[in-house]
Amino acid sequence: MMNGVEKTIAEDIATEEQLITPWTVSVSSGYTLLRDPRHNKGLAFTENERDAHYLRGLLPPALLTQELQERKLMHNLRQYEVPLQRYMAMMDLQERNERLFYKLLIDNVEELLPVVYTPTVGEACQKYGSIFRRPQGLYISLKEKGKILEVLKNWPERNIQVIVVTDGERILGLGDLGCQGMGIPVGKLSLYTALGGLRPSACLPVTIDVGTNNDKLLNNEFYIGLRRRRATGQEYAELLDEFMTAVKKNYGEKVLVQFEDFANHNAFELLAKYRPTHLVFNDDIQGTASVVLAGLLAALKLVGGTLADHTFLFLGAGEAGTGIAELIALEISKQTNAPLEETRKKHLACRLEGTDRLLDAVKAIKPTVLIGSSGVGKTFTKEVVEAMASLNEKPIILALSNPTSQSECTAEEAYTWSEGRAIFASGSPFDPVEYNSKVYVPGQANNAYIFPGFGLGLIISGAIRVHDDMLLAASETLAEQVKQENFDRALIYPPFSNIRKISAKIAAKVAAKAYELGLASRLPRPKDLVKYAESCMYSPLYRSYR
Repeated sequence: MMNGVEKTIAEDIATEEQLITPWTVSVSSGYTLLRDPRHNKGLAFTENERDAHYLRGLLPPALLTQELQERKLMHNLRQYEVPLQRYMAMMDLQERNERLFYKLLIDNVEELLPVVYTPTVGEACQKYGSIFRRPQGLYISLKEKGKILEVLKNWPERNIQVIVVTDGERILGLGDLGCQGMGIPVGKLSLYTALGGLRPSACLPVTIDVGTNNDKLLNNEFYIGLRRRRATGQEYAELLDEFMTAVKKNYGEKVLVQFEDFANHNAFELLAKYRPTHLVFNDDIQGTASVVLAGLLAALKLVGGTLADHTFLFLGAGEAGTGIAELIALEISKQTNAPLEETRKKHLACRLEGTDRLLDAVKAIKPTVLIGSSGVGKTFTKEVVEAMASLNEKPIILALSNPTSQSECTAEEAYTWSEGRAIFASGSPFDPVEYNSKVYVPGQANNAYIFPGFGLGLIISGAIRVHDDMLLAASETLAEQVKQENFDRALIYPPFSNIRKISAKIAAKVAAKAYELGLASRLPRPKDLVKYAESCMYSPLYRSYR
């Protein structure tokens, strides 16, 4: 045990200055070492390491530092004009040199986040069968029913701390992508490491394949999943229950299971079913809600008033919209001491499915905040945005649907149609917009602000359950990170360049709440939880080998 985070691998226990042994078995050639992504350093192997580990002749004679390798790779990545090519190049790097992959991602997070995650990951999932090269994570299908515990034991790592699992039915705003949804757990867990500091070996991506109702995939000869319609009802529930039981049996009470991109009906049912018995978190419901609430709390500095003074109009009553509405109601209840039922009714004006009534609803309800989570693009029309701008000096407009093609409106549309007065944020990134000689930098309500730090907080405290107060703590902490220079540019989120420090602060507040609620199992409680969280974070710097 080190720094409260279980570590079993020598390179993780060692400080960066200590020498470590990269081998777990005796070998007679360094050829295997060069193909081990956890220990491979490419041309950064020193002369002594090349002698000690049988690498002579297997590498060109040049010696490169990790920094020089990073510069070269970033230069190469920028040559690609197609985002999917950048994604594939990053995945190749992850399979070849794990530490260099994370060094690139951490040091260039604002540039590479859209490459390894939304919006590019959506296209990657759509084409996963064609670009599939080497399996990442565990695939658990109906074929494995009755054997899921055995399948989990096939995974080489034993000390798993976070599992991200999907059944591929609702990938971003792209619908049912079946087994090809694996890109989502893989992408999320790379962010857990890069942004939240979890060890890569402690992360397990899982896709549960119960079939697909996507005829295009079923008829595609390159499709990598089960060729059958989706299982539902008892057949589905039994497979999920076997999985959740096996996870707890194999990895223990404190493994975090994060549900990703399940269809609405299953998402709510699974969260409600397993919250009392497992450490579970649904990023689409709870993560989105937490990051949006953080943006709203920060926006109050720009528009004034308290959360209770505002009126919210939702387009889309799915996982995101429902989760956001509930968390806003919880925060208002906490601030005002009003009963939760009352804050739900009073402040959450309307949740609409469809756009026909949206303009009428804006005019009738006069919302100060318009939140889109419909998964349908172009639904915040010119008339809707103009109506919001006529009602509010600074209308708050959140177009949250992913990927970019499904966004309710673009940043340019929001700023132009509101005459530059909108406080805007979106789910996927948009480029800066120039309007009336002023440059507006749109914020991104990206769950990556929340879930890496949230998960780290659960792990360092040894939390056994997730409580809504932890989500509120995460939101409040994120909102506090928005500085005056950000507000001056109408931003309601801090820059991603500081994300590791932000994640440590969120982790500390989440852990503190776990201790306060009696849900933490790691005792004694550390005195300084921020420093403790930072000390637990994975470093991507190369280690020196004996």
